[in-house]
Amino acid sequence: MITRLLVANRGEIARRVFATCRALGVETVAVHSDADADAPFVAEADHAVRLPGNTPAETYLRIDLILDAARRTGADAVHPGYGFLAENAEFAAAVNDAGLAWVGPPAKAIAAMGDKMAAKALLAEAGVPMLPTWTDADEITDFPVLVKASAGGGGRGMRVVRDAAGLAEAVASARREAAGAFGDGTVFIERYVERGRHVEVQIFGDTHGTVIALGVRDCSIQRRHQKIVEEAPGVLPAEVRERLHAAAVAAGRAVDYVGAGTVEFLLASDGEIYFLEMNTRLQVEHPVTELTTGLDLVRLQLLVAEGEPLPVAATPPAQGHAIEVRLCAEDPAQGYRPATGTLHRFAVPGVAAGFGPLTGPGLRLDSGVVDGSVVGVHYDSMLAKVIAWAPTRAEAARALAGALARAELHGVATNRDLLVRVLRSPEFAAVEIDTGFLDRHPEVFAPLLPADQLPLVALAAALATAAARRASAPVLAGLPSGWRNVPAFPQVTRYAGPDGEIEVRYRLDRSGGLAEWSTSPGGPTPAVGLVRAAPDRVVLDVDGVRRAYRVHRVSSEVFVDGPDGAASLAELPRFPDPTTELAAGSLVAPLPGTVTRVHVEVGQRVAAGDLLLTLEAMKLEHPVLAPADGVVAELPVATGGQVDTGAVLAVVNPE
Repeated sequence: MITRLLVANRGEIARRVFATCRALGVETVAVHSDADADAPFVAEADHAVRLPGNTPAETYLRIDLILDAARRTGADAVHPGYGFLAENAEFAAAVNDAGLAWVGPPAKAIAAMGDKMAAKALLAEAGVPMLPTWTDADEITDFPVLVKASAGGGGRGMRVVRDAAGLAEAVASARREAAGAFGDGTVFIERYVERGRHVEVQIFGDTHGTVIALGVRDCSIQRRHQKIVEEAPGVLPAEVRERLHAAAVAAGRAVDYVGAGTVEFLLASDGEIYFLEMNTRLQVEHPVTELTTGLDLVRLQLLVAEGEPLPVAATPPAQGHAIEVRLCAEDPAQGYRPATGTLHRFAVPGVAAGFGPLTGPGLRLDSGVVDGSVVGVHYDSMLAKVIAWAPTRAEAARALAGALARAELHGVATNRDLLVRVLRSPEFAAVEIDTGFLDRHPEVFAPLLPADQLPLVALAAALATAAARRASAPVLAGLPSGWRNVPAFPQVTRYAGPDGEIEVRYRLDRSGGLAEWSTSPGGPTPAVGLVRAAPDRVVLDVDGVRRAYRVHRVSSEVFVDGPDGAASLAELPRFPDPTTELAAGSLVAPLPGTVTRVHVEVGQRVAAGDLLLTLEAMKLEHPVLAPADGVVAELPVATGGQVDTGAVLAVVNPE
């Protein structure tokens, strides 16, 4: 039996595996980079070993260091999680060669599915339906096509190409991204199916020859070919579900599969299914399967690794409906630009369980972060998974959207508003979903907070700040803030907000009530009465309706969560320090990263939207585009250079 398990991973998945280990009485070992030294998963492990460095290549991709950590801590088994070395056949073989139990499929199965072109050929012989596929770009005459990384998944290295002109650059870019994420830049190309649904079957095998399907998940809502909303069971005709189960089990049996795996398919609008890939690991979205089957998939992984037969012999009937969203540190409105910084508050209301089963309708939170966690640039942007289970799909979507809308997520930009709008959209409710959903629905990128509500949010922030100052005043703390015997000028507070600077003017009367208020810029202001103001909560009466605002201040940053949405404001100093102005046309780095390629030269004429250079951060490439027609005046960076937030990447003099 396994007594001490090392998890060769980080963040949320490490915490998830540890949770099951605690329930089973298995001791745990964490390995961590320097950047992760204070992360929650490290604190929760029974033993932890430092991997010197920060980047994946220095730490979580080092087979030698991980095996040494297992030896030093006396671990007798290794769980790879997902990502990093999870689908590395060499790692699986090395774990077995070291005399340790490998909590995953055999190295032979990983190798067979790791070469995606060879996997397609093998599974086609087993009767699994395939899309047309090419390895030579010169053979392609019909578009659109999809460029894919051969060695990994998660959407990395994927590029949709709609004409021959963009194919060469898409292949080159996909190779760079795949090499950085998986250490292998091999790519292939397959037919791209418009408006297809991404569906997948969870399979499980044991060492006694059993391979079963545990239901179908729908993962069609994606950004950059990466899933952000997943659900089980997928809403499908029974006949399609049966075909998917049969094809997935055939794929598993073709490679003598053992452990947890996922066979992914594309469901075309005509009902045809096509194999995409087989992931030889536990998937990020496994909780929706757990909640609808009542099974702990990590427990099953450990039992199978110990040689036990699967405790289930056939596909269990689905119980209710589960929906999961991936909460990421990114700004969807800015091309999903990753966000970094300190997560000052991370609170999702109504969570009934973390990393485990639910006893009834409710929310599960699988999180890699807590209050105070630092989100850096070295790893994936996912912060947590929030999962709702309910008897029906509509109930699960409503509960999940409501919890996300009320969550307090302070300090780092997230995709929360996008997720809420997707879950509340009529199209999602009607299951009118496919992999192009976000491209067709730009309305879901709008923030939850309407622009005309920002003045009230700024007023609440100003009143809470004033209340905090009065509460800490050494004398006359009972007087209203800024009160004078003869009123002359209102109190003035200036903020940097989501749409630029906003100035709040207000005056309190003798009783502490709101005598007058206004904002600039801003249109007509509603009649507002102050019900109460505390440092962390302000209640306003707006045209006869009470509205409560939760306020959290960290230094000059003020985070306000209200009934219509949330906003982050930065209080501006009354007398700002002089600053150096950037040259006109300067393009600055939105976050720290590495310049992977410079596409232009100084003096070159460019058009608006032209690609100037490519920045890599959080394991993804981010294009830097010309904002207008003009001439490249400066290029202070070079390929391979490291840049910090705010560094000037290029200067384009507009025509």
